[in-house]
Amino acid sequence: MSTEDQRAPRSLAAALRARDDTSLAALLRARPDLITPVPTDLTQLATRAGTRASVVRALERLDRFALQTAEALAVAGDPATYTELLGLMAGDDGDQAVADALPGALTALREQALVWGDEGSLRLVRTARELLAPSAQHPSPTGLGPSVREATAGMSPGRIQELVATAGLPSTHDSVSAVGALTALFTHRKKMTALLAKAPADSVDVLRRLMWGPPYGQITADPAARLRWLLDRGLLLPTAPGTVVLPREVALHLREGRAHRTAEPVPPTVEAVATHRPQVVDATAAGQAYTTLATVEELLKDWHEGGPAVLRAGGLSVRDLKRTAVALDVSEPMAAFWVELAYAAGLLASDGEADERYAATPEYDEWLQRPPADRWAQLAQAWLAATRTSGVVGGRDLKERALSALGPGLDRSAAPEVRHRVLTLLAGLPEGAVPDPEAVLARLRWERPLRGPQGRQSPQGAQAQQGQQAQQAQQGQGQQGVQGTQGAQGDDDLRSRLARWTLTEAELLGVTGRGALSAHGRALLGARPAPEPATAGAGPTPTPTFTPAAQDDPAGHAQELGPGDKLPARHRAAAAGSPAAPLSPPEQAVATAAAARLLAPLLPEPLDHVLLQADLTAVAPGPLRRPLADVLSVLADVESKGGATVYRFTPGSVRRALDAGRSASDLHAFLAEHSRTPVPQPLTYLIDDVARRHGHLRVGAASAYVRCDDDTLLNEILADKRAAALRLRRLAPTVLATQADPAALLEGLRAMGFAPAAESAEGDVLITRAHAHRTPPRTAPEPVPDGPPVPDSTLLTAAIRAIRAGDLAATTPRKPTEDAAPLAPGELPRTSSAETLATMQAAVLTGEALWIGYVNAEGTSSQRVIAPVRVEGGFVTAYDHTADEVRTYPLHRITGVAELADD
Repeated sequence: MSTEDQRAPRSLAAALRARDDTSLAALLRARPDLITPVPTDLTQLATRAGTRASVVRALERLDRFALQTAEALAVAGDPATYTELLGLMAGDDGDQAVADALPGALTALREQALVWGDEGSLRLVRTARELLAPSAQHPSPTGLGPSVREATAGMSPGRIQELVATAGLPSTHDSVSAVGALTALFTHRKKMTALLAKAPADSVDVLRRLMWGPPYGQITADPAARLRWLLDRGLLLPTAPGTVVLPREVALHLREGRAHRTAEPVPPTVEAVATHRPQVVDATAAGQAYTTLATVEELLKDWHEGGPAVLRAGGLSVRDLKRTAVALDVSEPMAAFWVELAYAAGLLASDGEADERYAATPEYDEWLQRPPADRWAQLAQAWLAATRTSGVVGGRDLKERALSALGPGLDRSAAPEVRHRVLTLLAGLPEGAVPDPEAVLARLRWERPLRGPQGRQSPQGAQAQQGQQAQQAQQGQGQQGVQGTQGAQGDDDLRSRLARWTLTEAELLGVTGRGALSAHGRALLGARPAPEPATAGAGPTPTPTFTPAAQDDPAGHAQELGPGDKLPARHRAAAAGSPAAPLSPPEQAVATAAAARLLAPLLPEPLDHVLLQADLTAVAPGPLRRPLADVLSVLADVESKGGATVYRFTPGSVRRALDAGRSASDLHAFLAEHSRTPVPQPLTYLIDDVARRHGHLRVGAASAYVRCDDDTLLNEILADKRAAALRLRRLAPTVLATQADPAALLEGLRAMGFAPAAESAEGDVLITRAHAHRTPPRTAPEPVPDGPPVPDSTLLTAAIRAIRAGDLAATTPRKPTEDAAPLAPGELPRTSSAETLATMQAAVLTGEALWIGYVNAEGTSSQRVIAPVRVEGGFVTAYDHTADEVRTYPLHRITGVAELADD
């Protein structure tokens, strides 16, 4: 139904009342804070939609052109016509691209209840107008100043008449008509052109320096002639002692009607700067995915017996982060990323003990038993949804406290949305295409223009720049003014940093390969196959709108909305390039499983062999099976990593294997079984030599003692200067004792080159194996949502039904009574118990519907329209029109009744 077929709405509530359920669902999906909690009726919904917090949240989610449209409406008349708005956006000469995109932007504003009214009376929500309209304290992003009427509000009538006379207009009888005459002059293109043609060149130059903003300037008590000419004709108006402003109407004339220096109706195109074969991209990404698994395993293996201590304020200390970085052979920022990734996946947590430390969770043991592709998919899914951001580690919070890895204050609620959107832009390119990172950032800035400190100046900064601009204008050496949302912005804002981190982290995880999105990365998003690359000579391919396969219409298309507060059908246009919503948890689980299936064939198969070399090294040409890798990590030290892992055998590593309970024959058999090359003689000699000396010395608890059948060896130890720190003394020819603990004695003797073994109180050799320290069962940290979650279809249906029902009860006409005062909107009817009972019994006989006020057991009041069926035992059974079902109400909870007016 077009707006010509119905009466124009008189308020936002009336405009919402004219919408159908599909349109209301689109509004509540776009602004979920409006149903938290569910409003009682459409009037309350409209009131909530106009609150400052809700409007700010809605404005922050507009794309650049929709925001420019709202800014133009804020400087237009109230109400404004569609033609006036088009003139502000497209200018006097008309920009066809702007004219084509404007209906879609206006539809988006209407859908989010920021604009209401028909083509002849477009109204911006009052709160949005207050936020976007220009003022001395909050300059408009358009760079426009106040209107003539606003700027002359405090001016004396005599001064206004002087301005009218100097401008060549006939005098009027009152200030209102004089201001109207000035406004008409400044908005008349031909008359204004003729007036400026008479102006001195220096005066016109001053106006042109101020026309793009800031419009304020400072003058002296005796302004120059070029400024005096402007002040006498109202082309510059005083706002305070020493301060002048360029009226909005004058600036628009100089701008040829444009509200913005540059309108941006079309989003920046994300084009490919390089292209790789999809097979190369997938193979590279799979290799990095395997590295991800190896790094996480190495991290938690390093913390196997209990990781670093938890800081008192929470988190990992800088020293422990550096140690972790050295152990993983990565930089500290990368170490923070891997630690946070394991924490987000639920593989790492604090143990909660008195001496609190970080350790692996029981989930880590289960994770190790899964196939490699499933393990990667769990990590990738956790990364995609996590709000904890490792990139801010090392920074400062609002209280200037350092942000530490695993500590508080790392949540950034925008992170999941930015990650999803960046990967979505990559998914919109052909397979193997590598985007320009700067183009991705430009696209994100267009989709979510900055509304914080980088997007809009603070009042103090704006006033300082205004003063400097005015002084330069008076001196004839001004410069271009600040730009609004369309101007260049620094990329140091949070969303840009999150986007850059996303590109880096996606490459580390193996979601992308060589900068292009991999096949399993597309599946992780639930994406359809990428478009085919453009043929040669066809020109650049615009970025297509990406839609997850599981969500064809997540928010409802604009052209499918119901009747009511809409533009005519000829002006409807869907907003192209709008971001697709992230998948729901069930859909994400399906997409993650699909990604694991695509990745599995690309991961290398674990090997059951190594290549032993004569230089006491072993080369693993690929990933090793877990039993082989576990034994080899004890028997040898990792020397280098990469496509192949190099292990080095040392006396210390062999002794470590012997301490773990293996004998020399066991080690020889193990190496012979798993080596594709003959066991080198130097390695055999090394194992036999360490085994021969291993356990010759026995260390026990006295505090600690050393026992040896060879007293000559004990004499050698006592004579060694390095043993002085151990403070050994002889108890018997074959026994030495010390006050040190057995562990310190073992380490001291090993540092001296001996191979002692620990023994129990019974004299048996103690086998030392790594003690696996695990936390109690822990759940992964919950992401911090960016506002209320988007409601699902079931909740939307129930909410709209409740809102409609409450609105019916609130707006249904009631019969007037002689002695009752009229009720205010939302006020419950009040009648005595006897009147309530009598009215109910009469309605049962006549079958008429009644309007009642009802208070439930929780004390919540509501209005309902019911048709009583039976009254007995202090209860009334009735058909509730608001709930569309038969219900029973206690009479003592009914505040009053009223009969409905006849149709």
